[in-house]
Amino acid sequence: MVSWFVVVGNQAALTSSVEQSTKERLVLTGERLFAIHGIDGVSLRQIGAESGMANNSVVQYHFGSKERLIEAILVNRLNNLTERRKLLFARVRSETLRSVAEAQLLPIVELAERTDCYYLMFLEQLERHGAMSQVVERLTADHQASQRSYVTRVSRLLGHIPWQLRAARIDQASALCLHICAERQRARHFELAVAPFALHASQLLDGVEASLSALPSADTLHALKSSSGPFPSLAALP
Repeated sequence: MVSWFVVVGNQAALTSSVEQSTKERLVLTGERLFAIHGIDGVSLRQIGAESGMANNSVVQYHFGSKERLIEAILVNRLNNLTERRKLLFARVRSETLRSVAEAQLLPIVELAERTDCYYLMFLEQLERHGAMSQVVERLTADHQASQRSYVTRVSRLLGHIPWQLRAARIDQASALCLHICAERQRARHFELAVAPFALHASQLLDGVEASLSALPSADTLHALKSSSGPFPSLAALP
């Protein structure tokens, strides 16, 4: 009887391992194909086939829909990104725009250096598809709390910016970071020349800081006075 339980337990562990491996392969293949061809340019059947699966419905079996696969792609990267951000924020001794932006965005900047990663290009496609905000709203509480914490920290440091403009500033700074890093990721995948990482990261953070902190022009303030909204709320790169 004991040996039966051992065999069943080992078989269950093996099955779990195989399932995890299959799901991981589908997630990474989906990330790569969505990044290259766009969210609407790839079918779930193509992702399964590209992953080497004989079953045409393997993606539906593991994830149910394209939306759930996209969520799984985000979570696959966000788990490590969130932990890395927590570590960097814990090391911040004095909260400045530069230090807060670096703690939030450096993990994203670092991902562009990985040859096995298409996450920045994938996020860019997700943004173009118009699905970023809806997907982010369905992420776990931990990931959403991480976003809110960043937005709150930056907002506190933008007292010279009218509150109606702060979320847009954060959104624009995140978009700047995303598109520059996605372009660098593409260049690296095509083995094109790129700037040394330290220079790239530092110059990018210069641009993010400047984008966040620039005083609004008289034209912007005039346009704001005549605007009734709506004004965006939570805005940060996942």
